[in-house]
Amino acid sequence: MLNNKLIAASLTAVMALGAVVPVMDVNAASVKVASKSSQKSKKKAIYTYAKKMMKQNKDGVNGTAKIFSKTDYKTTGAAAGYSDFLLGLKKQGYKFTTANKKLIKKNLVISTKSDPATLSTAIIGLQAIGVNPTKYTPAGAKKSINLVNTLYKQSMTKQTVNVQSQVLVAVSSNKTFKKPSKAKFSKSSLSLAIAKNKQSNNGWAYNNTAASVDSDTTAAAVNAMMMSKSTNKTVNKAEVAGRSYLKKNIYKSGAFGYTYNGKENPNANSSAEGILALASTKTSFKYVNKTAIKKGQTATPLKAMFSYVKSDGSVKDAYSMVLAYGQVSLAAVAANNGSYTNKLVYTFK
Repeated sequence: MLNNKLIAASLTAVMALGAVVPVMDVNAASVKVASKSSQKSKKKAIYTYAKKMMKQNKDGVNGTAKIFSKTDYKTTGAAAGYSDFLLGLKKQGYKFTTANKKLIKKNLVISTKSDPATLSTAIIGLQAIGVNPTKYTPAGAKKSINLVNTLYKQSMTKQTVNVQSQVLVAVSSNKTFKKPSKAKFSKSSLSLAIAKNKQSNNGWAYNNTAASVDSDTTAAAVNAMMMSKSTNKTVNKAEVAGRSYLKKNIYKSGAFGYTYNGKENPNANSSAEGILALASTKTSFKYVNKTAIKKGQTATPLKAMFSYVKSDGSVKDAYSMVLAYGQVSLAAVAANNGSYTNKLVYTFK
């Protein structure tokens, strides 16, 4: 799920572009793709690196930074992006040990007073390690809490589109999750609220202004609406518009990123978010690693994203390997070795 710290890096993105334009006809053969062998090598490298991080409970970029710690993260008990990190490990076949689960549950700070973002990440993270978030007993508590019900009973009216997207993904991640009585929102109402916050340039922004629209927030919104499986026409049109925004704003390198002070900042995290959105439909899946989106594009988003993965498995320019590994690994899963699947990466049942 898109992390707030990464979002902060792209808040000033200025992408006030026009309406949806048709995708140009380009020569697919001219764009560099990530070969199956290179994908396998890169995925193995980041997975090996992430397993060491989990074993040592260290971020990887900063040797002193922990992944799970109540002392270091007083309001959450875990580093930003931990839910994607755990889900990335699960998707790559990692088997969480009893010690792993004990470490996570011991440190996570969750209660009925937790904010929507904290509850949402916990719902995804706990499912990743095989723990039911509807019957979760926080460390030190005597009674279990239904985190899904707790989340449903919080108002989404004043939340940012980023938080709304996180929440929608969380409640849509498992078909066994039920909306409780007296819920403050539904998947339908929340997906429609997100759709209505689409800006004139067909993207989304943390503060709902066209001047601040960026690829990360847009991709997160598209993924969330897709997760909801809404049949509302406004929502469906917004999903299409969001992918059109991403297609228009991909860099010629094939990467996604944000613009700050007029300078483009392509990066692995933004590229991963873009891939997740493009991989969400069979029509746009081809742009992940097969066909160029725009004229002059030199590489596919998957090829561009993996170019940031170094030989040791760390991610170039990442300030947090927890977040970087989580997003890159999930994007690689969404790419699915070139075969489209309609099961989105945040879906458990």
